[in-house]
Amino acid sequence: MKPMMNSMRVSLLSLTILLTGAAAVMPMSAMSAQTGPARPALTVSVTQPLLTALPATIRANGNIAAWQDASVGAQVGGLRIAEVRVNVGDHVKKGQVLAVFARDTVLADLAVQKALESEAVAALADAEANASRARSLKTSGALSAQQISQYLTAQQTAAARVEAARAHRQSQELRLTFTEVLAPDDGVISARMASVGAVVPVGAELFKMLRQNRLEWRAEVVSEELSRIKAGMPVDVFPASLPKGQPPIVGKVRVIGPTVDAQARTAIVYVDLPIALNDEPPVRAGMFATGVFNLGDSQGLTVPQECVVMRDGFSYVFKLDANQRAEQVRVQIGRRVGARIEVLAGLTASDTIVESGAGFLTNGDLVSVERP
Repeated sequence: MKPMMNSMRVSLLSLTILLTGAAAVMPMSAMSAQTGPARPALTVSVTQPLLTALPATIRANGNIAAWQDASVGAQVGGLRIAEVRVNVGDHVKKGQVLAVFARDTVLADLAVQKALESEAVAALADAEANASRARSLKTSGALSAQQISQYLTAQQTAAARVEAARAHRQSQELRLTFTEVLAPDDGVISARMASVGAVVPVGAELFKMLRQNRLEWRAEVVSEELSRIKAGMPVDVFPASLPKGQPPIVGKVRVIGPTVDAQARTAIVYVDLPIALNDEPPVRAGMFATGVFNLGDSQGLTVPQECVVMRDGFSYVFKLDANQRAEQVRVQIGRRVGARIEVLAGLTASDTIVESGAGFLTNGDLVSVERP
């Protein structure tokens, strides 16, 4: 019995060896016929890059400031402030009275100067009469030449004293007008230092105001971008206080700063902001804001956002070849407009790329294209 079982084992072993050898020498075509054709890894939709009009912009940051600050000071000294008529935040017109000084002292000084002027005029009239008589007696010999010269000189001296007295009187009248502090321009009071009862020296600052209520955005732009910015260009300004969902404030480039900061390599671009027509302006001096300079539109090659896959910090798309295999291609992306992304390098307008399902593919995958 044992010899028979051993003989059967030998026969089965020989058969196994023969089958293995046959498989080893079997042609690849026969093996492929047995396994069947390769199956697609995924069904995807495809698209092609499109030339799209894209807005060209430059982004920058900066602070909002007053177009010009006006300092309103005291033009007379040693007087007491009798009345303050405006406060911080008030809108004022050019020539409006902001504060009034007590006039008693100035009126008294003016009265003295008027009296001195009247005295000088009377002295002049007497000197002119004496000079006229001296001239009439010049040929008679009743007066010496020296006496005649003295009368004529006295006339000139009296006339000079009248002019001096008149100038002093006009100075006091001007000082009287300075007892009213007037707004030098239209604007908004931004600071008030004047207090009723205070005695201030000449030149003391009483108020500060924003001239014409004009504000500007001072954008810090890198020097490489300055050549693309022109005066009059529109700018969308987004103040830090702008509520979410509200449109930006549209400003206009007024002037580009003449110098570039040696350390930061930036220049200041001055952007005029629209004048507020009510008591609650959308922005205030001192606010921080970001902005976008609108340079116009330019053509760019774009693809849908879902075509772009981020891997290892780089952007890729999958391009299909003639055999429906996906080739992973690295691209350089640029601006985003809605649901599309600009491709700066890596694709041409004739390429066919995977749209839906790109995130699940690997390089060389066979895919099936979804037909519309």
